Amino acid sequence: MERATNAILDLFKRIPDGIPQHVLSAELPDISNSVLAAAINRLSKEKKLQMVQNAADNSITYKEVEASKSARLKGLVAEELLVYQCIEAAGNTGLWTKDMKHKTNLQQTQVTKILKQLESRNLVKAIKPVNQPSKKFYMLFDLEPAREITGGAWYTDQDYDSEFIEVLQTQCFNFIKQAGEASLEEVSAFIHDKGISKIQLRDEDVMMILETLEFDGRVDRIDNDDGDSFRQAMLAIPQTSAFTSIPCGVCPVFTECTPDGPISPITCIYYQQWLDF
Repeated sequence: MERATNAILDLFKRIPDGIPQHVLSAELPDISNSVLAAAINRLSKEKKLQMVQNAADNSITYKEVEASKSARLKGLVAEELLVYQCIEAAGNTGLWTKDMKHKTNLQQTQVTKILKQLESRNLVKAIKPVNQPSKKFYMLFDLEPAREITGGAWYTDQDYDSEFIEVLQTQCFNFIKQAGEASLEEVSAFIHDKGISKIQLRDEDVMMILETLEFDGRVDRIDNDDGDSFRQAMLAIPQTSAFTSIPCGVCPVFTECTPDGPISPITCIYYQQWLDF
């Protein structure tokens, strides 16, 4: 069996992406299936090999486990390793506990107990998506959650961080105002160099801030040959105006208002104040 074990490990070096079951038998024709099965079981128990099932045709692929990872998984029983592999396959989006139950065919109490064990060994961690805060997902301990899970730069501890956004808007606007005109790359470099954000902002994140300034009428976008740039708006949108403050739009008795009725624009004090605006 020692020869079969070494042959499988050597085969992993030639096929690092994984060895389908039929390929394993074809590559090692001089080793019987019973000996191969024993070698596979041995490598699996030593956490040097993991079996991945293809959902499409239920075929099995064998993958080598890295030495460092093998050491971390040492001591896990079969059920614990199964749960770990399901979480690993989910990547940085995590796996919901109920989905975990269906994928492993384990009882919910078993899954809960196993998750506590994996958490205690810092192999997995629990996360709550911002769009599904009532659900608990699990992912590998050393992975960073995907942006759709955390909400990206605009969420802190799953709460929408409006104060942080306002700070960025103010800083970006002041930089553009002082520079006269600035590109997305220049604004991004300014935010990075000044250390305004504790997290790494992508250009897409900064563009979102610039677009809010544009929609608020505080900056204008300029279409240049080498890309867009931004400058302070030539005609800023006022916070309020005669059109935005007309009382009729929010009047609770608007439908009863007539020129010659008891409720009339002629006698309305709010309408008169608006005319004097």
